[in-house]
Amino acid sequence: MADKTVKNIISLKAVVDKGSNKIIFVESDKDFIDVLLSFLTIPMGTIVRRDTKHSVSHCMNNLYASVSGLLQTEACKEMLLCPHNGAESHCENLKLKIDNDEPTGYFLCDSWQCTFENKSISHYKGVLCQCGRCMNLKCSLSVSSSAEQGGGIFVKESARFIITDDLRVMSPLSVASNPVFTKLGAMNKNSTTEQKTLNIGAHEVLNLLLRSLVSKKPLSETLLKLDPVPTPNPNLSLDQLILTSIESLLLEDMMNEEEEEKIVVKLTVSVSKDIVCYAEAGEDFVNLLLSFLTVPLGFILKHLRDASFKGCIDQLYNSIKDLDEQHLKSNSHKEILLSPKIYPGFCYENRVLGMEDGPVASYLYAYWKDDQGRLKDVLTTDAALIPSNAVTVPLKLKHDKCPQGYLKGSTVFLVTDNLFITPISPAFGFLVLNLLKVPLTDIKEETVQVGKKEALRLLVAAFLRNSALTDVFIRQMNQEEFIKRAWLSNR
Repeated sequence: MADKTVKNIISLKAVVDKGSNKIIFVESDKDFIDVLLSFLTIPMGTIVRRDTKHSVSHCMNNLYASVSGLLQTEACKEMLLCPHNGAESHCENLKLKIDNDEPTGYFLCDSWQCTFENKSISHYKGVLCQCGRCMNLKCSLSVSSSAEQGGGIFVKESARFIITDDLRVMSPLSVASNPVFTKLGAMNKNSTTEQKTLNIGAHEVLNLLLRSLVSKKPLSETLLKLDPVPTPNPNLSLDQLILTSIESLLLEDMMNEEEEEKIVVKLTVSVSKDIVCYAEAGEDFVNLLLSFLTVPLGFILKHLRDASFKGCIDQLYNSIKDLDEQHLKSNSHKEILLSPKIYPGFCYENRVLGMEDGPVASYLYAYWKDDQGRLKDVLTTDAALIPSNAVTVPLKLKHDKCPQGYLKGSTVFLVTDNLFITPISPAFGFLVLNLLKVPLTDIKEETVQVGKKEALRLLVAAFLRNSALTDVFIRQMNQEEFIKRAWLSNR
């Protein structure tokens, strides 16, 4: 038990300003930096599920809360409420994880013969096999001892890093000359700094992630146990959502001239308040919104551009851009962090977000008789674990959802401004209007189209804001129209 406790703790050397009781930086080896970098691969659904203090916006929380009543199967619910990480094969060997629930499940058809005929495997119990039976036979995945080697996961074995309170990552060689530390007073002769050894476990790692979404000093707040987690500011600047550069705006318009499948959404808008009260939409739009829960945090940060927001997780993302193969294991590992992918099978047919599935593991199922004539079997991704006399079949990952998405069937849905979703209901629509204090005489209907640009903006707005529909379809469109008119008038 003692060994397990030690294994689940990472010790960090921290330089602390005694006067302000604030961490200036911590020194890290591969174990902690790998944990920190893995934040970028975590799906939003996992973050919302672990976020009991609601650091994430109401929009993401409402999407999560909407799932239970909308989806076609229990497996689909689990795909959104407990989404797999697209970099799961890398992150499974992290020393500390925010999500230590049950490991990935592997299920085969109840019929042994069917497994060899239909060659299917599922991560979810009860998924319907092609033969009509349920896939309920639970298996364990066997891995080679070499797969559990030491060494870094994203960074090299011997790499060491300095991490500032706002999660900027840099080489220890740059500390003395870096203006960041001079500004903080760490290099002054009158500095009141001291060195401390601080321990971090899985609970602190989760707090660090959540605080990085809403605070500029998450290390101090987590490791020195300072203020409680701040609540997100619903009045954040829209700079990261609205294109203020004319050149960028025109470039996106040119990109959108290419043929692109659009989703049609009908908005009910308050004329006097200039807000979206709710939207009426089909399953294609709702599937898009629900898919936000499977999107990794790093993909959202990639589309924040270079604008700032209340948290500092973007500093971590931007730091990785400056790291090279001297620190990271390879450029492919860098790509995993800067452009993280969705777990295989979690994308639906309408890939309007431009997300890609991660690489699909090659699962092998084999059986043989040992020297005593006993029947043995193994599920693995490593062919070296299979004896030469075994009968082997490659398996294909099966998901319990149609390619078009997660929903039970074709219907119309009502979506509120903060992205709570329910099947269409006039009574609920009236309730929303009453809560917003919007009379029927003050509403109008507008039809909008959602392509890739609007989908990405909705994703970012859902992450940052509590009024995603208004921000994307009212405020941004008004701002863009103003910019276009100003540009045209100066030609």
